[in-house]
Amino acid sequence: MKEISEILKAYSQAKAEEKKTALATVVKVQGSSYRQPGARMLVTEDGMLTGAISGGCLEGDALRKALLSINQKQNKLVTYNTSNEDDAEVGLQLGCNGIVHILFEYIDEEVENNPIQLLQQLELERKEAVIVTVFSLKRNASQIGTTLFFRKDSPVLTLDNEALSLISDVKEALENKTTVVKKLQEENGREALIEYIKPSISLVIAGAGNDIQPLVKMAAVLGWRTHIAEGRATHATAKRFPKASEISVVKPEQFLENITIDDQTYFLLMTHNYKYDLAVLKLLLETNCHYIGILGPKSKFSRMLDDLLIEGITVSQEQLSRIHSPVGLDIGAETSEEIALSIVSEIKAVASERAGTSLKYKSGKIHNEIHYGK
Repeated sequence: MKEISEILKAYSQAKAEEKKTALATVVKVQGSSYRQPGARMLVTEDGMLTGAISGGCLEGDALRKALLSINQKQNKLVTYNTSNEDDAEVGLQLGCNGIVHILFEYIDEEVENNPIQLLQQLELERKEAVIVTVFSLKRNASQIGTTLFFRKDSPVLTLDNEALSLISDVKEALENKTTVVKKLQEENGREALIEYIKPSISLVIAGAGNDIQPLVKMAAVLGWRTHIAEGRATHATAKRFPKASEISVVKPEQFLENITIDDQTYFLLMTHNYKYDLAVLKLLLETNCHYIGILGPKSKFSRMLDDLLIEGITVSQEQLSRIHSPVGLDIGAETSEEIALSIVSEIKAVASERAGTSLKYKSGKIHNEIHYGK
């Protein structure tokens, strides 16, 4: 979502300056690639790039292809064979050992439900969605492009009514939370990237001490929304946390007021005030939030469990599985910045359903598997 948000901001700026644009999207990958299907980059007619479709190796040539798409006002698909070290078109020894198919779409503001307008729907509501991009690998074939937006309980938006035939596949992708590339018509080589997109992480932090500052900065870099809440008006201020999305000065019993909890909401208890953290923990145990991180040693958490038991509250095994205490990955963190890195890394691992171990010991591919169907 962060990349898409930055693209939308860049497009708004380009539109205000009356600059023409093109959207580049990785629609299919065969073998290995730095970026996976769904990676995007906006290109303006004066050469400004926002987003990324590779680690930097393809962007130079992609700029030229995007400018061609803008000048001709046409969608174009370009294939880069990064496994071929002698690839004259790329002109670089990329070493990624994969074939990357990138679709370039000219953005016509006058066209209803154009690619940017469909992407803008993602920011209107904090809900998961699916976007469909139709393309063809055949030379000189017409390229439909980003053509459909789907969100549960909302109207289907489409650029091309033919894409409505994919609704059952779209609903399945949303239900399974998966991205798939599906073959459509053999004769014209047409395929569809059916992309599942979830909202950005919402990080709710109890605490406004100095150790929260690097945490909020790191979260902002990743495009996460952060809500800081604590009882000290002297600490919970916009001056101390300019990157925070929201800041509240509240008593612990008011902590969850105005907080929306969904699958992408993560809580951290970091006030350094035992009674405040304990009171908030009691509230969170009554919710369905799936991640509660508690700063401090194991002895602190053990004391919390004992105090809850005295109050007649028994924490179930299911609830314990959602509590991370001590919070963070074991990276030997000591300073506030290192602790923030440890916490952010654990949350990212949990969000991605990964163990947070070294890639050195991973036997499979680095990226999540994209399903290629018939």
